Amino acid sequence: MLRVLCLLAACEAVLLLDTGMLFPRESSSRELKELNGLWAFRADRSPNRNRGFEEAWYQSRLVETGPVIDMPVPASYNDITQDATLRDFVGWVWYEREVMIPAHWIKDGGARVVLRVGSAHYHSIVWVNGVKVMEHEGGHLPFEADINSVLQQNSTMPCRITIAVDNTLTLHTLPTGNIQYMNDTTRYPVGYFVQTVTFDFFNYAGIDRSVLLYTTPKTYVDDITVVTDFSGNTGFVRYNVSVGGAATSNVRVTLIDKEGHPMTSSSKLSGVLTVADVKLWWPYLMHENPGYMYSMEVRLKADGKGSSFEDVYTLPVGIRTVKVTSTQFLINNKPFYFHGINKHEDSDIRGRGLDLPLIIKDFNLMKWLGANSLRTSHYPYAEEFMQLCDSYGIVVIDESPAAGIVDFESFGNISLAHHLDVMDELVRRDKNHPSVVMWSIANEPFSVLPQSVYYLKTVIQHTKALDPTRPVTYTTYLDVDKDLGAPYVDVICLNTYFAWYFDSGQLEVIPFQVKTQHESWYKKYKKPIIQTEYGADAVAGLHFDPPVMFSEEFQRDFMQQYHQVFDKEMKNFLIGELVWTFSDFMTNQIFYRVAGNRKGIFTRQRQPKAAAFLLKERYWKLANEAGKLGH
Repeated sequence: MLRVLCLLAACEAVLLLDTGMLFPRESSSRELKELNGLWAFRADRSPNRNRGFEEAWYQSRLVETGPVIDMPVPASYNDITQDATLRDFVGWVWYEREVMIPAHWIKDGGARVVLRVGSAHYHSIVWVNGVKVMEHEGGHLPFEADINSVLQQNSTMPCRITIAVDNTLTLHTLPTGNIQYMNDTTRYPVGYFVQTVTFDFFNYAGIDRSVLLYTTPKTYVDDITVVTDFSGNTGFVRYNVSVGGAATSNVRVTLIDKEGHPMTSSSKLSGVLTVADVKLWWPYLMHENPGYMYSMEVRLKADGKGSSFEDVYTLPVGIRTVKVTSTQFLINNKPFYFHGINKHEDSDIRGRGLDLPLIIKDFNLMKWLGANSLRTSHYPYAEEFMQLCDSYGIVVIDESPAAGIVDFESFGNISLAHHLDVMDELVRRDKNHPSVVMWSIANEPFSVLPQSVYYLKTVIQHTKALDPTRPVTYTTYLDVDKDLGAPYVDVICLNTYFAWYFDSGQLEVIPFQVKTQHESWYKKYKKPIIQTEYGADAVAGLHFDPPVMFSEEFQRDFMQQYHQVFDKEMKNFLIGELVWTFSDFMTNQIFYRVAGNRKGIFTRQRQPKAAAFLLKERYWKLANEAGKLGH
């Protein structure tokens, strides 16, 4: 009974989120129409980038406002054309697509029709048939709106969808940036400006994930929250179903195993499902059956005379627990050691656009490596990617897009309010993924500033209130005596590049400096440590012996020096190592980057460097040793 009450408390705490963001799935009651493909596209190149709003481009077909080009969706627009000004464009761009709405969707009040954008970077405004239906600030997370009120009944005309997207970053966006105007007309054209950023990846922009239309009945499943636990061979799934469109309703909730057999059911909107002979969700290489997922089928029928609408939604559910001690990270009460990767959503031509073949390739490479974990550096990844982490058993540290918070103004109240909203959206989207074991609220905030204490403490506490079932952290690059936010995190996550950015090329200093840093952090905070970043650039095919910086040999030897320390510390307080980075990725043009960041153990085209084979040998050795210990 005590366990059930604890589950109830945890689930209710998560439900501080007041609206749902369920991933669209087809069912007997729901239809889905993908709007991926070629959209009409136009960049607003007017001096103030505001001509589209002044002339109301959304009120007519985009081609009638001026020249348009074809633009694929999903994809970042930057690398699609041969136009250098579009690659580095800052400001509003406009997309348009016409689509026929199936007649039965809107006939006689039919279904509830929802327009959903999986991600658009950064600030988006959406119109349907010239009527504004939604606005969203922030990239990497979905947004949607019910559009029934703007659909024309019994119309044979196509529905026109217009989306304006602005990639401008400021001190109050996440990630942060700044607009710098160059007013010296002897050196720059009139009105010349550049967008500066404090993060080290390219600011790809546009509609990066799928645009969908989907339907639900007028009474529908709006959200589902699950919190899981187990005792012995018995599993517990505490759930809560939120209903939209009706004050009351009848419900049938059924948990189904992987083979399609119903395990247990309930007729309440919230409760605990008890699973006998439970199959737990285990990480990759930690169990012979990783990533086991049940299905929770929710059938909803509205109360009231004459009501015939029934909604059906199925949510994948993995049953597992997470706990942190002063020296260990426990999954299902067993010690878990993170040996994995950081990566970017980044590829040739498509930029940050959703690319399913590339995603599957990356998962196959992760399995080849023996990687059991990753961090979504430095923003939330596509929902399709997260679902594969669930089914493959890849453990995830889920990171917000708060990269580059480095100055006084970024820690102001406007940024804080937006940061809290972003955490709301992130937790709402990913709370039911068993692969997600920890939230990271930021990457390398400048937490030496006094005003950072209130800011970071507030975001961490807010995230814990949203989801008390998972630990919360952020990554830091600061020394232990400088970082002011560390008292509030559950796990210390360190990004360090000894012998690269400091003492450049001097590999022999790495063991001393890593050991000193880790021991000082643990001595002060008595919290487990993950080396969330370490790495060195290597240009594929560049060879030097003795090793020099940027050669494959240097990258390999650099990693070996870190591994010497890891091997000693994992027996004490070190709970993980995540290499920076999985593959090379694009950055802004700058003198110390050769067409991007080259710290990947794979090239941008996913071909291995020497370090990949070193890491493969190490990760499989770690996995085999953990298996012998029963971990």
